Amino acid sequence: MTTLCCDLIAALRGRTIATAESCTGGMIGAAITAVPGASKVYKGGIISYTNEVKERCLGVDPGVLEQYGAVSGQVAGAMASGARRVLGSDVAVSVTGLAGPGGDGRGEPVGTVFIGYADRHQTLAKKFRFYGDRDDIRQQAARTALEMVLEMIG
Repeated sequence: MTTLCCDLIAALRGRTIATAESCTGGMIGAAITAVPGASKVYKGGIISYTNEVKERCLGVDPGVLEQYGAVSGQVAGAMASGARRVLGSDVAVSVTGLAGPGGDGRGEPVGTVFIGYADRHQTLAKKFRFYGDRDDIRQQAARTALEMVLEMIG
């Protein structure tokens, strides 16, 4: 993951990034800050493990959480947008998903993860399905989130 984070820091070219993490619990932020020079680009992150924190700290609309559930593209996008706004970054990435052992009661299986991305031009989210145990799912989600940011910032 270190090489991926080095590539990300180089690709940001003076832009800044923030994170909003639920199921990854800070893994993305930890991976970025493990690299020397991260302080030039990483603004910070919000670990929003509960809906209350998603609402209060990231500004996710409670109605969106109620209608779509925390594990949804709508919430992932709102989390990324909220992190970008609250932390004052150029880009932001978010992760919300089901790492196990149980589902969400809405029919999504364990391993379902939504990754959100926001910059000044767009906010989007993509759905992924990862496999393995809890740690495997979390690791795959964190890595994929970093790869998604690299892809988006080109």
